[in-house]
Amino acid sequence: KAGKCGSCGAEVNGKPKLMCMTRVEDVLEETPDGEPVLIKPMQAFPLTKDLVTDNSWAYEMDKRIEPISGHEEPDWEFHQEEAERLQEFRSCIECMLCVNTCHVLREHQKFDEFAGPRFFVRLANLEMHPLDTVSRIPEIKDDFGIGYCNITKCCTEVCPAGINITDNAIIPLKERVVTEYYDPLAMLARKLGLRG
Repeated sequence: KAGKCGSCGAEVNGKPKLMCMTRVEDVLEETPDGEPVLIKPMQAFPLTKDLVTDNSWAYEMDKRIEPISGHEEPDWEFHQEEAERLQEFRSCIECMLCVNTCHVLREHQKFDEFAGPRFFVRLANLEMHPLDTVSRIPEIKDDFGIGYCNITKCCTEVCPAGINITDNAIIPLKERVVTEYYDPLAMLARKLGLRG
């Protein structure tokens, strides 16, 4: 039953891990002979005590995201392919390991300007949901700062839920921003009043 709640994130020898899923044998195998095993709190967040960090930023960021707003009529179709993609996003356990490893937040402390990988997963879940009618693209570009992400895939590498954060959430959101704001044909269509 390990790896379900995401509350035990820390760094073991400099690598973000869930403590409940980290085996001592594996850590000792990776640690050079004679070197100590270093267990530290996640470095992107302020320290509260011992290995506990203050993740209140995550709760505030969560409040900034508009919830799902769907169709009122009961007759809608939901295809298996859509369900599978959304299920991947919904498997997030909110451990914040992806946020801790993200250089935009960890090194550059852009917490006010950048939503971070965990919340791009949430935004992608909403943006790609077939029943959601709200476009969050302006906020994703301006308020949540998706442009700061330079696709290093470090968030995907540490995700204990196996979510392909970069390829399935961040890149599709970036593509939607580009289409909305920088695609010359879409811009021309908007200027001509052919599209809202």
